Amino acid sequence: MMRVHHTTRAVAQLLGVPLLLTLAVATATAQPVQVLGSQIEPLAEGSRNGITNLITRGDSLLFGPEVTILADGTAELVNDPALRPVGAADPIVFSLAAQGDTIWVGFGFIDESAAGEPQTLAGFAFSTDAGASWRSFDRSDYLDPADRDTIRFGVATLPALPVTVPQQSPPFDMDIGPNGDVWVAGWASGLRRLRNTPDGYARRFEPIILPPDTTRRLDPTIVNEFAYAPIQGEQQNGFVAFSVLVDEAGDVWAGSAAGVNRSTDADVFAFSDGTTARAWTRFPFDGTARSLTGDFVIALDEQPLGDDAFPVGSPENPRNPIWVVGWPVDGNAMRNGLTKATVNADGTVTFEPVLVLGTGLDTRVYDVAFDGPTVYAAVRNGLYISDDGGTTWRTVRAFPSAADPNQTLPLGPEVNVFAVVTTSTALWVGTGAGLLRSTDGGATWTAFRANPPVATNADDEEVEAYAYPNPFSPLADGVVRIRYDLPAAAEVTIRIFDFGMNLVRELTDSAGAGPVETLWNGTADNGTRLANGVYFYVIDAGGETFDGKILILE
Repeated sequence: MMRVHHTTRAVAQLLGVPLLLTLAVATATAQPVQVLGSQIEPLAEGSRNGITNLITRGDSLLFGPEVTILADGTAELVNDPALRPVGAADPIVFSLAAQGDTIWVGFGFIDESAAGEPQTLAGFAFSTDAGASWRSFDRSDYLDPADRDTIRFGVATLPALPVTVPQQSPPFDMDIGPNGDVWVAGWASGLRRLRNTPDGYARRFEPIILPPDTTRRLDPTIVNEFAYAPIQGEQQNGFVAFSVLVDEAGDVWAGSAAGVNRSTDADVFAFSDGTTARAWTRFPFDGTARSLTGDFVIALDEQPLGDDAFPVGSPENPRNPIWVVGWPVDGNAMRNGLTKATVNADGTVTFEPVLVLGTGLDTRVYDVAFDGPTVYAAVRNGLYISDDGGTTWRTVRAFPSAADPNQTLPLGPEVNVFAVVTTSTALWVGTGAGLLRSTDGGATWTAFRANPPVATNADDEEVEAYAYPNPFSPLADGVVRIRYDLPAAAEVTIRIFDFGMNLVRELTDSAGAGPVETLWNGTADNGTRLANGVYFYVIDAGGETFDGKILILE
C-alpha cells in the first residue's frame, strides 16, 4: 500500500513568515502569461501563489493554500463544501497527508478578532476514495471537553488543562499510520491521534502525551507526577508538537520545541482498565556532533531506501533514515539545519547533522524530499541539493528557465522556498511566488502561477491594464506586476510618472499576443527607492495605449 510521508509547511509561517505571501486570486480564464520573455503556466482558477504544502499520490500532486490537485499537467481546484470549514475566516490548507486512497486535510486561519491574531484551527476534511468525494471533520471533535481536568496516562492520572478553543491549535502537520490512524501535531493542543477502527474513524481525537522538558524518557508503567498543560502555566516545550511522522516500521516520531521524540511498537503498553499508553524517548540538541542542529523540530521525513520486497530491517532492506528539520530555540548554539537519524540493528538511534546553516530567518529549512540518494532541502533562501546523501550540497537560488537555460525565471527579487517533493517524473518546489517544476533534477525549471484577479472599473467593466499587488510595498512584495493583454506581438514601453506627472521610470519589454506582465521594483531610473504615494503608468504597445495607477505604501 502506498504511503506518503510528508511534513507540511504551514509551520513555515510561524515566527515571522507571512501566512499568505502572494495575494493574487485567479478569477480570469487560466492561460499562460508572458513575463520578461518567459511563459508562466497557469495554476487553477481560484488558487493562490503562496505554496507551502506539497504531497504526492503517484505522479499526481496535491497542494495548498486551497486544495488543488495537479495531474497530467493540469491543476484543478477541488470544489467541495467539506473543504470549506464552517465558522472560519478565509481558511487555508495547513497540512496534508495521504495513504493509498485516503487523503486528510487540516485547515487553519488567522483569527484577526483575537488578541495577537493567532493562527487558529479551522477543521478537517478527508476522502477515502482518492479525492472523488469528501467529508468534513469538525474541530469541536478535535478539541477537549470543557470538563476534562485530568488525563489518564498508564498507571497515573495527571492533572490536565483542557484545550477548548481553536486559537493557537492549528494542524501544523499530519500523517497517517500503517493501520490508518491519523496523527496531528497541533501546537497548543500538542500531539493527537484519531483511531481508525473496523467501524470507521473514532468520534474524536485523543491527546498523546509527549515527554516534558524535565525527562528524556517518559514511561507509562511508572507513576509520573506532572501537570499536562502544553502552553499554560509553566511552559513545557516538550508538550507542544509541530511535526509528526509514522515510519515504515510503525515507529512514531514527533517533533516538539524540545527536540524529536520516538515511540516504537514495543513502547505501547496495555493496562488492566483496557487503556493503552505509549512510552517515548526524547532526543534534544545537546551541543555534541551527534545531536540535532536545533530543538525546534518543525519537519520530519523518511528517505525510502533498500528493497521493500524484503522485511523492514533486514540486511536487504535496512531501516530508512529519518530526516529531522531543526530550528534554534532561545538564541543558544543551535542552528537551522538538517539531521539524519539512523535506526541501528539494535534499535538505538544515531544522529548525524548533515546540513548546518545559520540562525537567521533566511537560512531556515522548511522541508526535505528524496530521489534515491539525492536529497532536496527547501530553505528560505533557495533549494539545496545533495547528490551524495547529504555529504556535499549545491544551492539553486535563481531558477533557469526550461525554455531558455540562459534566462532565469522572472519570479521576483526574492524567491522564498518552502516545500519540495518528487514524483517519478519531476521535482516540484513550492515558493511564495508559485509552483516550480523540474524534469532534469533541478537544472532547469517551469513556473506555474495563479492568474491575477480581473480588474474592473466603477461600472464593473473589465479594464485593459492593471497592477497587482496594489497598494504595493517594495519591501514586502519585492515587485509589482503590471498586467495587460496584447492583441498582437509588439515592443512595449511603460512610462511611470509621479503625482506631479514627472517621469521617474521607463521600462521596456517585448512580447507576443496574449497576457503579459511587466515587473517593477518601485525604483526610479537612477536606482533610488521612490517615496510613498500615487504613481501613474502609461503603456505604449504597437499603437495601443493603456494606463493606470499604482499606490506605493510601505
